[in-house]
Amino acid sequence: MTEAPPVALTIAGSDSGGGAGLQADLRTFTVCSVHGCVAVTAVTVQNSMGVAGYVEIPPSTVADQIRAVATDMGVAAAKTGMLSSAAIIAAVAEVCDDVGIGRSVPLVVDPVAASMHGDPLLADDALAELRSELLPRATLVTPNLDEVRLLVGVDVESRAEQHEAARALHALGPRWVLIKGGHLPDGADDGLCLDLLFDGTDFTEFTGPRLATPHTHGSGDSLAAAITSALAHGSPMPEAVGYGKRYIKQAIAHAYPLGAGLGPVSPFWRIQHPW
Repeated sequence: MTEAPPVALTIAGSDSGGGAGLQADLRTFTVCSVHGCVAVTAVTVQNSMGVAGYVEIPPSTVADQIRAVATDMGVAAAKTGMLSSAAIIAAVAEVCDDVGIGRSVPLVVDPVAASMHGDPLLADDALAELRSELLPRATLVTPNLDEVRLLVGVDVESRAEQHEAARALHALGPRWVLIKGGHLPDGADDGLCLDLLFDGTDFTEFTGPRLATPHTHGSGDSLAAAITSALAHGSPMPEAVGYGKRYIKQAIAHAYPLGAGLGPVSPFWRIQHPW
């Protein structure tokens, strides 16, 4: 009998175009050797051109999905993506407390506020709930610079401001903060993409060259999912983030055009024997 792999849970919205959301998470989980489970928070209507709309799942149903997985299969690590509303965030926070996610089980919070096209994916009143209820429970929070501005009001345009943002976010309660630097203005990072990890005391820098492609749909989801996978396998946080960075570098390098807009990052580079 084959031994079961670790279980990773994504609490996120569904992307009908398959490029981001829980679809990107599950693809990443699979190639990173964890069994992926889902708690669906919303069903979006989207493709490579953007998000045309979405329907939220009732908060109690979101919580019931998490509880069903955690109490039967066990969860080695979990992540959040699109949470959509204050009510869903509150329900997720409560059930995570009930089943140990965020305490004994690592919780990666990707504070998804908008799609890559700028379409809003988080209600205005949900930001306060995210700050007060979910971030203090997070093992790691992984905002991009637009999300940093929404959460702590720091408009990051330099590496010094990236450090300032990390301190401000850590003060909201997560154990670790990863400030992604991919949205820094041209010329602010010497052609290098800097992601900054902070534990409240020490900073760890992860740098790499910018890759010239517009096809980066699902990159934030996939990075967080790869880090979650590494945590599910027992890696300490700096090693898990390093693993996630190596994964997403290759996923972006192998991204492909699909549809008339932004194509997705690709997990296929991890498959040794494609068709």
